[in-house]
Amino acid sequence: MTTTHAAAEQFTTRDPATGLITGRWPVDGPAVVAERVDRARLAARWWADLDPTQRRARLLAWKRLVARRLDELADVVHRETGKPHGDAVLEIVAAIEHIDWSARHAASVLGRRAVRPGVLSMNQRAWLEYQPLGVIGVIGPWNYPVLTPLGSIAYALAAGNAVVFKPSELTPATGAWLVDVFAEVVGEQPVLALVTGPASTGEALCQAGVDKIAFTGSARTGRAVMASCAQSLTPVLMECGGKDAMVVDVDADLDAAADAAAWGGLSNAGQTCVGIERVYVAAPVYEEFLARLVAKVRDLRPGSDDDADYGPATLPAQLDVIDRHVRDALDRGAHAVVGGADAVHGRYVDPVVLTDVPEDAPAVTEETFGPTLTVARVRDGEEGVDRANASPYALGGAVFGKANGVALARRMRSGMTSVNAALAFAFVPSLPFGGSGESGFGRIHGEDGLREFSRAKAVTSQWVALPVALTSFSRSPRTTRALVTAVEVLHGGRRFL
Repeated sequence: MTTTHAAAEQFTTRDPATGLITGRWPVDGPAVVAERVDRARLAARWWADLDPTQRRARLLAWKRLVARRLDELADVVHRETGKPHGDAVLEIVAAIEHIDWSARHAASVLGRRAVRPGVLSMNQRAWLEYQPLGVIGVIGPWNYPVLTPLGSIAYALAAGNAVVFKPSELTPATGAWLVDVFAEVVGEQPVLALVTGPASTGEALCQAGVDKIAFTGSARTGRAVMASCAQSLTPVLMECGGKDAMVVDVDADLDAAADAAAWGGLSNAGQTCVGIERVYVAAPVYEEFLARLVAKVRDLRPGSDDDADYGPATLPAQLDVIDRHVRDALDRGAHAVVGGADAVHGRYVDPVVLTDVPEDAPAVTEETFGPTLTVARVRDGEEGVDRANASPYALGGAVFGKANGVALARRMRSGMTSVNAALAFAFVPSLPFGGSGESGFGRIHGEDGLREFSRAKAVTSQWVALPVALTSFSRSPRTTRALVTAVEVLHGGRRFL
C-alpha cells in the first residue's frame, strides 16, 4: 500500500530486507493533526452516544473483517517489518483476540453499578460508572505494528472514545490498512483516524488537545512525549520497553526452558519489548541448560525467504546498538557460545548467546533489542530473581521451575511474569499489560486496559432526609456529640450503654 500527498512534505518507507523504497507518505504537520483531532472530537460524541450494544456490534464486525483478510494484512506487515509471514499471522491473531475481548466486556466492566454508601451516607444511593475520555492519541511502534497499537486502540474504542493513530514512520502502511478496514465498518464518522510522519507528527498529536496519549517506544522518546504532554496536562500511558529476564530453577523442565528462551529471545529478530534478553540459571542445571539452548539456537537463520527463522533488523540504527553490546561484552571477558563479534552483517544479525557477561555490561543493563541472550550461572532461583530485579526495567519476565515457580514469579519485579512459558501473558486478553520504572506506567489489555481509557464518574442521590442535619450550618452541638458517640461505638470498639 502506497499513499501520496502532492501538497505535503513526504517521507519514504523501505523494505528492511532490501532497502528498496516501498511507499511515500505525507508528513502530517500541526495543522493537519489538529484538523484530524477536531474531526475526531465530533466523531467521539457520536460514537459515545451509541448504545454499547451498537459499539460492540461494530467492533465485532471489524474483528471479523480483519480475520477474513488476515493473510492480506500479514503480507503488509511482512513487507514493512521483514518478519516472516507466519510470525505476522501470529501477531495478528493475538490482536484479533484483543478486539474480541474488549468489545465483549466493555459494557460489563465500565457500565453503571451501585456501591455501598457507608453509614455516614446511609440516606444516599451511590453509583459508579466509567465514561469515555473523548479523543485518544495512540503513538504506535514498528516492531509489532498490529498487536501493540491495537492493545490501546481496541480498548479505547470499546470504552467509547475516538482514536487518532500515528503509526511508526517505519510501518505506516500497516496503520493505514487498519484504519481503512475499520472505516468499511464504521463509515459515518472518523472514529479511527490516521496521521503519518516522524517524531514531529507525534509531538503535534501530543499538543493537539487529545484527552490522553498512549505511547509505545523507548524510554528516551517516552520522556520527550511526557514533556510535550505536560504543557497541557494531557495524561499519558507509557509502554517503554524492557530488559526481561528468565529464571531457570533447579527443578525446571530444561528442554522446555531452553526452547522458551530461544523463542522468547530471538523471535522477531529479538525486537520484542517483552522478549527474553537475560537468563539466570541455577548452578546445578546450568551446563545442561546451556547445552540444550545452544542446540536450539545455533542453526537458526535470519533472512527474508520463506525458510528463514526470523527477519532483518527493522530499524537500521539498532544494528549499531547490537554490535556495540556484543563487542563490549566480549572485550570484558564474556564468551560467545553461539555467534560472536561478526554476528551483525548487512541488515541481519545471526543468533548470539553470551556467557560470563559482567552484570554491569550494556549487554545486561541496556535494552539490546536484537537476537541475543546473556546466560548467567546463579546459586538458585532466589538469586536469579534478585539479579532479574536489579534492572531499572520492570516489564515482563519468565520463571521455569516446579516447586517454587509461582512463588518466584510473584517476587519478580515485573508487570507480567509467565511460569514455565515465555510471553504467555501477552496472549491472555483479560490480563493487564504494562510495567514500571524504565518500562513506563499504565496498563493496556483486560479490565485495567478498558478503565485506562475512561474516567470514573461517581453519582449520589439522596433518597431520604436524615433526622439530624450533619452537613449544614444548622447542625447543633447536641448532634455533634451524638455523632462522636456513634463513631466510638461503630469504629472505636466502645460498647453502647
